[in-house]
Amino acid sequence: MDKRFLQDHRSQQQRMLAGDHYLASDPQLIRDMDRAADLVAQFNAVPAQEHAARFAILERLFARIGDDSFIRPPFRCDYGSQISIGARTHVNWGLVAIDVARISIGDDVLIGPNVQLLTATHPIEPEPRRQKWESSKPITIADNVWLGGGVIVCPGVTIGANCVIGAGSVVVKDLPTNVVAVGNPARIIRSLQASEDRSGLETT
Repeated sequence: MDKRFLQDHRSQQQRMLAGDHYLASDPQLIRDMDRAADLVAQFNAVPAQEHAARFAILERLFARIGDDSFIRPPFRCDYGSQISIGARTHVNWGLVAIDVARISIGDDVLIGPNVQLLTATHPIEPEPRRQKWESSKPITIADNVWLGGGVIVCPGVTIGANCVIGAGSVVVKDLPTNVVAVGNPARIIRSLQASEDRSGLETT
């Protein structure tokens, strides 16, 4: 068998955190996912006006969340502990963050409704996929990025600062700073100045 799918001295959690193939059915990983699921359920159930209570739950769930950042429920993630969010970031309804690998979101990011940040991936080969091996690649969203509604960001992608990603786009490869990208797969359609006013771009 391919050595990528052989057991070694490491735990499944260590394999996962290293970005190697691992088995998600591992009891420790199940416990970690259950903990996150409980916190997510609590977060999604907090009344809308209780902002401090919501933020306190996110501080327990995430590796980091910066001041004045806001997530509108419902929200879903796998572990939470792999998610880092900067300051003044606004996340609209329905974010799905599959944080098998690290998801880093910068300051002043705008995330539209029903966005998916997907770090998880699976073997192309049918037999290891049948055996439930999986792996992941991290996602990085830099400062002042705007992800329109329904955007999907695929494993391993970095989106540079100030980018605008049009609604419904699927981002499959890295994007540099200061660009507008749209489509499936997302393609750059124009460049932006870092200080350019984006108010006329209707993506969400």
